[in-house]
Amino acid sequence: MNQNIINARVTFRNSPIHILEQFTIKDIENAYEQFKKHSELDECVIIQTCNRIELFGKSSTHNLDKIKKTWASIAGLEEDAFNENIEFVENQEALHHLLKLTSGLDSMVLGEEQILGQIKNSITSARNIKASGQHLNTLFDKAIRIGTRIRNSSGIGRGGISVGSMAVKLAEENIDELKTKKTLLIGTGEVSTLVAKSLQRRGYAFDVTSRTIGRSQTFCETMGGNPIKFEEVLSGFDNYDVLFVATTAPYFLVTYEKITEAMNNKNKGIMILDLSNPRTVDEKVATIGGVKLMNLDQIAEMVEKNMNARLNKVKTIENIISEEVSILEASMKRLDAEPLVKDVFKNIEHLREKELRKALQMLDEKDERKIKIIEELTKAVVESIVSTPMNNIRKASEQGKPDVVDLASKLFDYKKHNQTD
Repeated sequence: MNQNIINARVTFRNSPIHILEQFTIKDIENAYEQFKKHSELDECVIIQTCNRIELFGKSSTHNLDKIKKTWASIAGLEEDAFNENIEFVENQEALHHLLKLTSGLDSMVLGEEQILGQIKNSITSARNIKASGQHLNTLFDKAIRIGTRIRNSSGIGRGGISVGSMAVKLAEENIDELKTKKTLLIGTGEVSTLVAKSLQRRGYAFDVTSRTIGRSQTFCETMGGNPIKFEEVLSGFDNYDVLFVATTAPYFLVTYEKITEAMNNKNKGIMILDLSNPRTVDEKVATIGGVKLMNLDQIAEMVEKNMNARLNKVKTIENIISEEVSILEASMKRLDAEPLVKDVFKNIEHLREKELRKALQMLDEKDERKIKIIEELTKAVVESIVSTPMNNIRKASEQGKPDVVDLASKLFDYKKHNQTD
């Protein structure tokens, strides 16, 4: 491919929310300007959600170091912050990843629909400020259509549920008038994100705590909730009616002693949902009167029943994406020849009109009907001569034969600076 399509991304797959937040691009319009100015990208589109920050770009040459350096400058980071967090792919792999995004296969909750709307908003924004051009506009339009078709035909997005939303659903089923109760979320990782999303979507207020107040504040800025100091929580479990615990601590955060103490200070029950792996709530807590404890295994089993139907569809969708990637790649390669084809047709049309005017002057022809016949004749002759070589150039571009396109550029004296998107 003469024009490379690149994708650089920092997502929930490699980075927890409090790390992901550091890579956020706050001034998108300025970011587009900086990436095009300093990263050798002719076009770019930024996709930014609470679970990912992604850059798609198009260029004849690209430099990952320059992309990282520019991104670091925009986000106020050191370049080495990208070492463990950034993923980078190009061309076929970039196209494959975009189709996985639009189809819902790369989402935290398999098949979720929100990402499709976010992608549509991203390309609309890039198009409006002219950050994207012919290549990325075409790519995203096609990817959105393909993703929508796959979702509709497979039903991958129907009845979606995650560990987070199942946990919230269980809390609703076990506690009357949950909106009037005090809820605490311990942790700021992937599962906590799913819980927070579900609580937010249902309109529940909740507190969030983590090992540092800064991490809790960062999480709440993105996911909602009210940040609370970790020390306050450990001595104040009696303030809460529902605990969602989703951390990676290697010890029990919620101990038998702490909950016994809390229950002595409460006249109401408490529900604890331990979503940690390994568990961070002491199982003995379940023996305390008024305490209902559910762990990740029990919740995951419920989710698995829901997910199995979806997972059976993933392989089918992956096969469809693999087929679509080949077609999409050919379409993108074909675009490499379009500026040349467009330029040739433009020049030939200019010559046709010029020679037609000369001929009509020499004939001193005034009859509109005859003039129209002569004009249609010249168009037909030009079309029959030019269309075959132009289609062959397009095919050569589709088949990944840039040498044919380069040779045609020399034959038709095409200068690349004439290219316009």
